[in-house]
Amino acid sequence: MPKATIDDVAALAGVSMKTVSRVMNNEPNVRPATREKVEAAVAQLDYRPNMSARSLAGNRSYLLGLLYGIPSAHYVLDVQEGVLDVCRPQGYELLVHPCNHQDTNITQEIVELLRDKRIDGVMLTPPISDNMSLLTTLKRMSVPFVRVAPTENKGLSPYVETNDQEASYDMTCKLIALGHTRIGFICGHPDHRAVTLRFDGYKAALVENDIALTGDLVVQGLNSFESGEVCARTLLQRKPRPTAIFAANDDMAAGVMMVAHQMGIKIPEELSVAGFDDTPVAHQIWPALTTVRQPIQQMAKKATELLIKQLRGKDVQLPASMLSSSLIIRESTGAVTKKA
Repeated sequence: MPKATIDDVAALAGVSMKTVSRVMNNEPNVRPATREKVEAAVAQLDYRPNMSARSLAGNRSYLLGLLYGIPSAHYVLDVQEGVLDVCRPQGYELLVHPCNHQDTNITQEIVELLRDKRIDGVMLTPPISDNMSLLTTLKRMSVPFVRVAPTENKGLSPYVETNDQEASYDMTCKLIALGHTRIGFICGHPDHRAVTLRFDGYKAALVENDIALTGDLVVQGLNSFESGEVCARTLLQRKPRPTAIFAANDDMAAGVMMVAHQMGIKIPEELSVAGFDDTPVAHQIWPALTTVRQPIQQMAKKATELLIKQLRGKDVQLPASMLSSSLIIRESTGAVTKKA
Protein backbone atom coordinates (compact mmCIF):
# COMPACT_ATOMS: atom_id res chain seq x y z
CA MET A 1 0.00 0.00 0.00
CA PRO A 2 1.47 3.39 -1.00
CA LYS A 3 2.58 5.63 1.82
CA ALA A 4 0.12 8.44 2.55
CA THR A 5 1.19 11.97 1.62
CA ILE A 6 0.25 15.37 2.94
CA ASP A 7 -1.94 15.80 -0.16
CA ASP A 8 -3.91 12.69 0.83
CA VAL A 9 -4.46 14.06 4.33
CA ALA A 10 -5.56 17.45 2.99
CA ALA A 11 -7.99 15.84 0.55
CA LEU A 12 -9.54 13.55 3.17
CA ALA A 13 -9.88 16.37 5.71
CA GLY A 14 -11.13 18.87 3.12
CA VAL A 15 -8.46 21.47 3.98
CA SER A 16 -5.34 22.92 2.39
CA MET A 17 -1.88 21.39 2.69
CA LYS A 18 -0.82 24.51 4.61
CA THR A 19 -3.51 23.82 7.20
CA VAL A 20 -2.32 20.22 7.56
CA SER A 21 1.22 21.50 8.04
CA ARG A 22 0.08 23.93 10.74
CA VAL A 23 -1.72 21.16 12.60
CA MET A 24 1.26 18.79 12.32
CA ASN A 25 3.53 21.52 13.71
CA ASN A 26 1.05 22.20 16.51
CA GLU A 27 0.82 25.86 15.54
CA PRO A 28 -1.78 28.13 17.17
CA ASN A 29 -4.83 29.74 15.56
CA VAL A 30 -6.25 26.57 14.06
CA ARG A 31 -9.93 26.09 14.83
CA PRO A 32 -10.57 23.07 17.07
CA ALA A 33 -13.00 21.53 14.59
CA THR A 34 -10.46 21.85 11.78
CA ARG A 35 -7.70 20.41 13.95
CA GLU A 36 -9.91 17.42 14.81
CA LYS A 37 -10.64 16.74 11.12
CA VAL A 38 -6.96 16.84 10.23
CA GLU A 39 -5.95 14.65 13.17
CA ALA A 40 -8.66 12.13 12.26
CA ALA A 41 -7.41 12.02 8.66
CA VAL A 42 -3.81 11.58 9.85
CA ALA A 43 -4.86 8.67 12.07
CA GLN A 44 -7.01 7.06 9.37
CA LEU A 45 -4.24 7.24 6.76
CA ASP A 46 -1.45 6.50 9.25
CA TYR A 47 0.35 9.53 7.86
CA ARG A 48 3.97 10.15 8.87
CA PRO A 49 5.52 13.45 7.79
CA ASN A 50 8.71 13.32 5.74
CA MET A 51 11.30 14.88 8.04
CA SER A 52 13.75 15.63 5.22
CA ALA A 53 11.10 17.45 3.23
CA ARG A 54 10.05 19.46 6.28
CA SER A 55 13.66 20.36 6.93
CA LEU A 56 14.30 21.59 3.40
CA ALA A 57 11.04 23.51 3.24
CA GLY A 58 11.53 25.34 6.52
CA ASN A 59 15.35 25.49 6.79
CA ARG A 60 15.04 23.52 10.01
CA SER A 61 16.05 19.98 10.92
CA TYR A 62 13.30 19.31 13.50
CA LEU A 63 16.05 17.67 15.51
CA LEU A 64 16.71 18.37 19.19
CA GLY A 65 19.97 17.57 20.96
CA LEU A 66 20.26 16.08 24.45
CA LEU A 67 23.75 16.60 25.89
CA TYR A 68 24.87 14.83 29.05
CA GLY A 69 28.08 14.27 30.97
CA ILE A 70 28.44 11.99 34.01
CA PRO A 71 25.00 10.89 35.23
CA SER A 72 23.99 7.31 35.92
CA ALA A 73 22.54 5.25 33.09
CA HIS A 74 19.11 5.31 34.76
CA TYR A 75 19.16 9.11 34.83
CA VAL A 76 19.90 9.32 31.11
CA LEU A 77 17.13 6.85 30.27
CA ASP A 78 14.58 8.74 32.36
CA VAL A 79 15.54 12.07 30.77
CA GLN A 80 15.44 10.56 27.29
CA GLU A 81 12.00 9.04 27.86
CA GLY A 82 10.64 12.35 29.14
CA VAL A 83 12.02 14.25 26.15
CA LEU A 84 10.63 11.77 23.61
CA ASP A 85 7.18 11.87 25.21
CA VAL A 86 7.00 15.56 24.28
CA CYS A 87 9.14 16.04 21.18
CA ARG A 88 7.80 13.28 18.93
CA PRO A 89 4.13 14.33 19.15
CA GLN A 90 5.36 17.85 18.27
CA GLY A 91 7.12 16.59 15.14
CA TYR A 92 10.70 16.62 16.48
CA GLU A 93 13.28 13.85 16.74
CA LEU A 94 16.03 13.50 19.32
CA LEU A 95 19.80 13.12 19.07
CA VAL A 96 21.45 11.94 22.31
CA HIS A 97 25.10 12.94 22.65
CA PRO A 98 27.33 11.94 25.60
CA CYS A 99 30.16 14.35 26.39
CA ASN A 100 33.31 14.29 28.48
CA HIS A 101 32.56 17.33 30.61
CA GLN A 102 36.25 17.62 31.57
CA ASP A 103 37.45 17.82 27.95
CA THR A 104 38.84 21.29 27.25
CA ASN A 105 37.53 20.98 23.69
CA ILE A 106 33.95 20.22 24.68
CA THR A 107 32.61 23.56 23.40
CA GLN A 108 34.18 23.06 19.96
CA GLU A 109 32.92 19.47 19.89
CA ILE A 110 29.36 20.61 20.48
CA VAL A 111 29.62 23.48 17.98
CA GLU A 112 30.72 20.99 15.31
CA LEU A 113 27.87 18.66 16.28
CA LEU A 114 25.33 21.47 15.95
CA ARG A 115 26.61 22.43 12.52
CA ASP A 116 27.03 18.88 11.23
CA LYS A 117 23.60 17.66 12.35
CA ARG A 118 21.83 21.02 11.94
CA ILE A 119 20.31 20.67 15.40
CA ASP A 120 17.57 23.22 16.05
CA GLY A 121 18.01 23.45 19.83
CA VAL A 122 19.70 21.66 22.72
CA MET A 123 18.98 20.52 26.25
CA LEU A 124 21.88 20.59 28.70
CA THR A 125 21.95 18.32 31.76
CA PRO A 126 24.34 18.53 34.74
CA PRO A 127 27.23 19.18 34.84
CA ILE A 128 27.22 20.55 31.28
CA SER A 129 24.37 22.88 32.23
CA ASP A 130 26.94 24.95 34.20
CA ASN A 131 29.65 25.10 31.51
CA MET A 132 30.02 28.85 31.01
CA SER A 133 32.18 28.58 27.89
CA LEU A 134 29.51 26.50 26.17
CA LEU A 135 26.64 28.67 27.39
CA THR A 136 28.34 31.83 26.11
CA THR A 137 29.01 30.20 22.74
CA LEU A 138 25.41 29.00 22.33
CA LYS A 139 24.21 32.52 23.13
CA ARG A 140 26.59 34.02 20.55
CA MET A 141 25.39 31.52 17.92
CA SER A 142 21.72 32.21 18.80
CA VAL A 143 21.13 28.50 19.37
CA PRO A 144 18.05 27.97 21.56
CA PHE A 145 18.83 25.95 24.67
CA VAL A 146 17.31 24.94 27.97
CA ARG A 147 19.08 23.68 31.08
CA VAL A 148 18.25 21.02 33.64
CA ALA A 149 19.28 21.78 37.24
CA PRO A 150 21.80 24.58 36.68
CA THR A 151 23.37 26.17 39.75
CA GLU A 152 25.02 29.23 38.21
CA ASN A 153 24.00 32.17 35.99
CA LYS A 154 20.41 31.03 35.93
CA GLY A 155 19.27 34.11 34.05
CA LEU A 156 21.09 32.98 30.91
CA SER A 157 18.35 30.63 29.72
CA PRO A 158 15.10 28.89 30.59
CA TYR A 159 15.71 26.04 33.01
CA VAL A 160 14.01 23.37 35.11
CA GLU A 161 15.10 22.33 38.58
CA THR A 162 14.03 20.41 41.63
CA ASN A 163 14.40 21.16 45.33
CA ASP A 164 17.53 19.07 45.98
CA GLN A 165 18.59 20.92 49.11
CA GLU A 166 15.15 20.88 50.72
CA ALA A 167 14.61 17.20 49.91
CA SER A 168 18.00 16.28 51.36
CA TYR A 169 17.20 18.31 54.47
CA ASP A 170 13.90 16.45 54.85
CA MET A 171 15.58 13.05 54.45
CA THR A 172 18.21 13.88 57.06
CA CYS A 173 15.50 15.09 59.46
CA LYS A 174 13.65 11.82 58.86
CA LEU A 175 16.73 9.86 59.92
CA ILE A 176 17.17 12.07 62.98
CA ALA A 177 13.52 11.48 63.93
CA LEU A 178 14.30 7.76 63.90
CA GLY A 179 16.91 8.36 66.59
CA HIS A 180 20.05 8.60 64.44
CA THR A 181 22.67 11.15 65.44
CA ARG A 182 25.75 9.60 63.79
CA ILE A 183 24.67 9.93 60.18
CA GLY A 184 27.29 9.38 57.51
CA PHE A 185 27.00 11.27 54.24
CA ILE A 186 28.48 10.27 50.87
CA CYS A 187 28.84 13.32 48.64
CA GLY A 188 28.17 13.15 44.92
CA HIS A 189 30.66 13.80 42.12
CA PRO A 190 32.42 17.14 42.82
CA ASP A 191 31.91 18.32 39.23
CA HIS A 192 28.15 17.84 39.54
CA ARG A 193 27.28 21.11 41.31
CA ALA A 194 23.56 20.35 41.54
CA VAL A 195 24.37 17.30 43.66
CA THR A 196 26.35 19.45 46.11
CA LEU A 197 23.04 21.01 47.15
CA ARG A 198 22.19 17.65 48.71
CA PHE A 199 25.18 17.98 51.04
CA ASP A 200 24.00 21.48 51.93
CA GLY A 201 20.61 20.06 52.94
CA TYR A 202 22.28 17.41 55.11
CA LYS A 203 24.36 20.03 56.89
CA ALA A 204 21.37 22.31 57.43
CA ALA A 205 19.39 19.49 59.07
CA LEU A 206 22.23 18.71 61.48
CA VAL A 207 22.47 22.38 62.48
CA GLU A 208 18.71 22.63 62.91
CA ASN A 209 18.75 19.63 65.26
CA ASP A 210 21.85 20.68 67.24
CA ILE A 211 23.95 17.80 65.92
CA ALA A 212 27.61 18.52 65.29
CA LEU A 213 28.91 18.10 61.75
CA THR A 214 31.62 15.44 62.15
CA GLY A 215 34.23 15.42 59.42
CA ASP A 216 34.94 11.69 59.72
CA LEU A 217 31.31 10.97 58.78
CA VAL A 218 31.50 12.79 55.42
CA VAL A 219 33.25 11.11 52.48
CA GLN A 220 33.57 11.96 48.79
CA GLY A 221 31.86 9.69 46.28
CA LEU A 222 31.75 9.76 42.48
CA ASN A 223 28.07 8.90 41.86
CA SER A 224 28.98 5.28 41.03
CA PHE A 225 28.19 1.98 42.74
CA GLU A 226 31.90 1.28 43.08
CA SER A 227 32.58 4.60 44.81
CA GLY A 228 29.70 3.84 47.17
CA GLU A 229 31.42 0.59 48.14
CA VAL A 230 34.73 2.36 48.81
CA CYS A 231 33.05 5.08 50.86
CA ALA A 232 31.02 2.53 52.83
CA ARG A 233 34.15 0.62 53.85
CA THR A 234 35.65 3.87 55.10
CA LEU A 235 32.57 4.87 57.08
CA LEU A 236 31.82 1.45 58.52
CA GLN A 237 35.34 1.13 59.93
CA ARG A 238 34.87 4.27 62.04
CA LYS A 239 34.76 3.80 65.82
CA PRO A 240 31.96 4.21 66.65
CA ARG A 241 30.53 3.62 63.20
CA PRO A 242 27.50 5.54 61.92
CA THR A 243 24.03 4.15 62.58
CA ALA A 244 22.80 5.61 59.29
CA ILE A 245 24.36 6.49 55.93
CA PHE A 246 22.75 8.89 53.49
CA ALA A 247 24.23 8.73 49.98
CA ALA A 248 23.77 11.50 47.41
CA ASN A 249 22.45 9.04 44.84
CA ASP A 250 20.96 5.55 44.71
CA ASP A 251 23.92 3.86 42.99
CA MET A 252 26.22 4.82 45.87
CA ALA A 253 23.58 3.81 48.42
CA ALA A 254 23.39 0.39 46.74
CA GLY A 255 27.17 0.12 47.12
CA VAL A 256 26.78 0.86 50.85
CA MET A 257 24.23 -1.91 51.21
CA MET A 258 26.48 -4.40 49.42
CA VAL A 259 29.35 -3.69 51.83
CA ALA A 260 27.05 -3.84 54.88
CA HIS A 261 25.81 -7.27 53.79
CA GLN A 262 29.42 -8.44 53.31
CA MET A 263 30.35 -7.21 56.80
CA GLY A 264 27.34 -8.88 58.40
CA ILE A 265 25.75 -5.57 59.39
CA LYS A 266 21.98 -5.90 59.46
CA ILE A 267 19.87 -3.36 57.56
CA PRO A 268 17.99 -1.54 59.03
CA GLU A 269 18.47 -3.01 62.53
CA GLU A 270 22.12 -1.96 62.78
CA LEU A 271 22.43 0.44 59.87
CA SER A 272 19.86 2.56 58.06
CA VAL A 273 20.67 3.47 54.45
CA ALA A 274 19.06 6.18 52.30
CA GLY A 275 19.70 7.32 48.74
CA PHE A 276 18.53 9.93 46.27
CA ASP A 277 16.80 9.79 42.84
CA ASP A 278 14.54 6.70 43.16
CA THR A 279 16.08 4.94 40.20
CA PRO A 280 15.00 1.33 39.48
CA VAL A 281 17.85 -0.03 41.61
CA ALA A 282 16.12 1.43 44.69
CA HIS A 283 13.39 -1.23 44.61
CA GLN A 284 15.47 -3.97 43.00
CA ILE A 285 17.87 -4.38 45.92
CA TRP A 286 17.11 -5.91 49.33
CA PRO A 287 15.90 -4.47 51.53
CA ALA A 288 14.25 -1.90 49.28
CA LEU A 289 15.93 1.49 49.49
CA THR A 290 14.52 4.56 51.22
CA THR A 291 15.25 7.42 48.86
CA VAL A 292 14.22 10.76 47.41
CA ARG A 293 12.09 10.53 44.28
CA GLN A 294 13.37 13.12 41.86
CA PRO A 295 10.83 13.89 39.10
CA ILE A 296 13.37 13.30 36.34
CA GLN A 297 10.95 12.46 33.53
CA GLN A 298 8.67 15.36 34.44
CA MET A 299 11.65 17.73 34.48
CA ALA A 300 12.70 16.48 31.05
CA LYS A 301 9.19 16.93 29.70
CA LYS A 302 8.97 20.48 31.00
CA ALA A 303 12.42 21.33 29.67
CA THR A 304 11.44 20.02 26.22
CA GLU A 305 8.27 22.09 26.26
CA LEU A 306 10.30 25.19 27.08
CA LEU A 307 12.78 24.43 24.28
CA ILE A 308 10.07 23.90 21.67
CA LYS A 309 8.40 27.14 22.75
CA GLN A 310 11.65 28.95 22.01
CA LEU A 311 11.92 27.28 18.62
CA ARG A 312 8.43 28.50 17.76
CA GLY A 313 9.28 32.05 18.71
CA LYS A 314 7.24 32.13 21.89
CA ASP A 315 8.36 34.12 24.90
CA VAL A 316 9.61 31.93 27.75
CA GLN A 317 9.47 33.69 31.08
CA LEU A 318 12.04 33.33 33.82
CA PRO A 319 12.45 32.26 36.60
CA ALA A 320 12.42 28.55 36.06
CA SER A 321 10.00 25.75 36.58
CA MET A 322 10.49 24.12 39.98
CA LEU A 323 9.30 20.54 40.33
CA SER A 324 9.39 19.11 43.85
CA SER A 325 11.05 15.87 44.91
CA SER A 326 9.50 13.67 47.59
CA LEU A 327 10.62 11.16 50.21
CA ILE A 328 10.01 7.47 49.50
CA ILE A 329 10.27 5.48 52.72
CA ARG A 330 11.10 1.80 52.29
CA GLU A 331 12.61 -1.01 54.36
CA SER A 332 16.26 0.13 54.40
CA THR A 333 15.67 2.65 57.20
CA GLY A 334 14.39 2.16 60.73
CA ALA A 335 14.69 3.32 64.30
CA VAL A 336 17.96 2.89 66.18
CA THR A 337 17.73 -0.45 68.01
CA LYS A 338 21.36 -1.44 68.53
CA LYS A 339 24.48 0.46 69.37
CA ALA A 340 26.94 0.21 66.50
